[in-house]
Amino acid sequence: MIQEKFKVLVVDDTKTNIEVLEAVLSSEYDVYVALNGKKAIELVPKIKPDIVLLDIMMPMMDGYETLTKLNEKGLIDNVPVIFLTAKTDPKSEEQGLSLGAVDYITKPFSPSLVRLRIRNHLLCRKKIAFSTPKSNKVKHSDDFNKLCIHLGAFAEYRIHKKEAHIKRMQILIRSLLEILGKKEKYKNDLADWSEFDNFIMASSLHDIGMLAIHAPILTKASELDPKEREEMQKHTILGHDVLNAAKKDSKNSSVLSFAVNIAKSHHEHWDGSGYPEGLKAEAIPLEARLVAIADVYDALVSKRVYKEAIPHAEAVSIISKERSKQFDPEIVDAFLSIADRLPKQYEELSI
Repeated sequence: MIQEKFKVLVVDDTKTNIEVLEAVLSSEYDVYVALNGKKAIELVPKIKPDIVLLDIMMPMMDGYETLTKLNEKGLIDNVPVIFLTAKTDPKSEEQGLSLGAVDYITKPFSPSLVRLRIRNHLLCRKKIAFSTPKSNKVKHSDDFNKLCIHLGAFAEYRIHKKEAHIKRMQILIRSLLEILGKKEKYKNDLADWSEFDNFIMASSLHDIGMLAIHAPILTKASELDPKEREEMQKHTILGHDVLNAAKKDSKNSSVLSFAVNIAKSHHEHWDGSGYPEGLKAEAIPLEARLVAIADVYDALVSKRVYKEAIPHAEAVSIISKERSKQFDPEIVDAFLSIADRLPKQYEELSI
């Protein structure tokens, strides 16, 4: 039986953009086009798209108004919307995300980046739908999508602005999982991870607690003082609490089970020197130990408001020196075995 393709609706009034997107996406998806917001509103209930790529600057009705009307009419419940726009200022980006968009890509865009982001959002949506019992499928799909996609994307935006920290982490985490999954020691731990994608999805919520941290602390360009550091560290507990509450209201969610542990424990250290509980060695959940190393590597090689990016080789050296200190030694070994691929993978992502 031929598997039905996902449907992508492109809403854009520029012929060149449409042609590029059709060329990039048509081999994997069924691509539909609306040249303005009014046409999009008419088309959505007819084709029932799985994802919408929405331009902002269009005549008659801009992207913000289009998305607002689609929401008011209930036409895109559980459908990810990605803004594609030349508007690069933070205020415009914040406005788009506040209206419910899950992502914001600026023009001129990288075709490979657009394809990757579409794939990630559709994968997240697909896994949510299949991780719940049929009788509760619609209810839980809505709940998990809002948590995994909307909150994850907003947390990433608030902390790192335009950086794609989460997406780069996912590349590294998947590689580590593939290596550890072949080791006898981890077969029992990974046996329940019948689909690595559930864990990959959960990892995107690791810093969800940052949404409750005051902005001046998140954007401070100098070292945090002790009081500020204490406030920042609370994001682990805050993230755990909100995800745990959601988990209690949702059944059969391996995504949220992973996410709860990751949010709370991804800053614990193998030697017990981390926070918030000072857990040590294998008392730290395996999923949190994996996210910890991916999170730190990407932070080291990325520019932040408080530091410049450091070279890949230096970052690898730092992680190697933290073997059996900050990081699980076996996960460090797995990381070192695939570290040489990372610069090329980052370059291919163009993010």
